[in-house]
Amino acid sequence: MRNFAYARASSLDDARHLAARPGAMLIAGGTTLLDLAKCGVAEPEQVIDITHLKGFDVIRVTPDGASIGALAKMSHVADDAAIRAGFPAVSEALWQAASAQLRNMATIGGNLMQRTRCAYFRDPATFPACNKRNPGSGCSAIGGITRNHAVLGASESCIATNPGDLAVALVALDAIVQLGERQVPVDEFFLLPGATPEREHALQAGEMITAVSIPASAVAKCSTYLKVRDRQSYEFAAASAAVGIEFEADGKTIRDLRVALGGVATKPWRAREVEKVLKGKALEPEAVKRASRLAMEGAIAHGANHYKIELAPRVITRAILKVGGIA
Repeated sequence: MRNFAYARASSLDDARHLAARPGAMLIAGGTTLLDLAKCGVAEPEQVIDITHLKGFDVIRVTPDGASIGALAKMSHVADDAAIRAGFPAVSEALWQAASAQLRNMATIGGNLMQRTRCAYFRDPATFPACNKRNPGSGCSAIGGITRNHAVLGASESCIATNPGDLAVALVALDAIVQLGERQVPVDEFFLLPGATPEREHALQAGEMITAVSIPASAVAKCSTYLKVRDRQSYEFAAASAAVGIEFEADGKTIRDLRVALGGVATKPWRAREVEKVLKGKALEPEAVKRASRLAMEGAIAHGANHYKIELAPRVITRAILKVGGIA
């Protein structure tokens, strides 16, 4: 880890001003930045401490929706009674992320800014070729060990999977990322790699996440997050799904449906074709199974990650049937 300067931001404007300097990076919970610094990926010239900023850890839930401050701890949000009642997929996604110790330290803003767990990205000494770290150097993952890599949203420059759980739930529920003067839909906040995989988020110089807003809705209230992984805890998703359903008065016909996927794409992935096909239809297992396969349209396997193309539709199906009260 290289030496770096330290500064404590006294206000939001101060934090933005300091963060705009070349080589500056923000730190709150520190669970991502310190990890990246230890493995030689992040080499900040100055670390800007924002943990003392007042009012940015507040969780507010009103009839219109939820506002979650960027400095709110993951565990506090997951355990908030109003979040659990009105946005269960958010609470469930947070409880299934990381470990208890990390959830008690990590912040919501930091969670959204976490970077890929691609082993090639995180080992610069062994794998110098990584377009996320060194644009134009190549992608060591392509042709390598790819079991945990993306089958959706990849490009010739990068096949790294987005590691988020919370972000998947937020994409399903049409959340908004508050950047102070700008508001960005969370689905647009995360960027596809294309030819510029080093750009993972829509943040501009001098910006920072201040809060996340989630509109209240029937689908948000009747939602869930299902995560399939190699072990029960402290593991990233092989495939996950955040699902919310609103039924017609008959309790069977789907009025509205939201589906987002994690663990299979280069960004949290909204499965809009699945939603489109099932809206207006009765909730029936076979119809759900058929529709869930549409989420994998355009999927491309790279060797060992081919199983995700079969696994992801099964996870979607199970999540939809679970929240619909069938499974």
